Amino acid sequence: MTSAAGAAPPMTLAVSGLCAGYGRGDVLHKLTLPALQAGEVIALLGPNGSGKSTLLKALAGLVRTRAGSALLGGRDLTRLGFGERARHVVYLPQSLPAAVHLRVFESVLVAARASGDTAPSADPREIERLLERLGIGHLAMHYLDALSGGQKQLVGLAQALVRHPRVLLLDEPLSALDLNYQFHVMRLLKQETREHGLISLIVLHDLNVALQHADRAVMIHGGRPYAAGAPAEVITPASLAEVYGVQARVETCSRGLRQVLIDGLEAHPR
Repeated sequence: MTSAAGAAPPMTLAVSGLCAGYGRGDVLHKLTLPALQAGEVIALLGPNGSGKSTLLKALAGLVRTRAGSALLGGRDLTRLGFGERARHVVYLPQSLPAAVHLRVFESVLVAARASGDTAPSADPREIERLLERLGIGHLAMHYLDALSGGQKQLVGLAQALVRHPRVLLLDEPLSALDLNYQFHVMRLLKQETREHGLISLIVLHDLNVALQHADRAVMIHGGRPYAAGAPAEVITPASLAEVYGVQARVETCSRGLRQVLIDGLEAHPR
């Protein structure tokens, strides 16, 4: 399908032959992914130590990239300076830095201004609306260092979204959230991703969340891609046995949703 005359082509992120790691060792080994599309939430799956967080950090410019490329709309992120890359890519780590003595509203305003924008993201009214959508509008005047871990995680998400990135990298954003907020945040992320044409790459350990909320999934094993595609095509009994070392079923519930049920461990180690 060709785009309308004068319309910009859809933004994609193409990762090819990426080698990245820490010190002298690589965690990612010539990792190549199918082009990641704007407007999609992509779940990044795999066991601990498989390279999920390293991939996000490599895309954000936080770890050494020895080889390969990450083309965003034709521009190689690995060749951009940190400041230039940060204008397009926002990374939210699993463990947030120690909270400073700022109010929630002030911290989101600082994040908006740090992106170099003056409007509309630094508009106080937009920040108020964003906090309300995240369900933390009532915390706007609270200090960060007085919040719970889950509340801080939601503020971090607000700080990321207010910068209107092209690529949003989230490392286990649900880890400190209760069930209500997990569902709320994933629904909001999907909405924000579609409305603003983001490429949202999210590390998830809850496979059922990925099955329900992600548009696509990428499973990594040993620093290499194991499978990529629709979540139901990636999360299968065979992939769970090979990558996670568990005996599992993927069944359809009464509402037509796919869900993972773990029966036991594989006899052989991963």
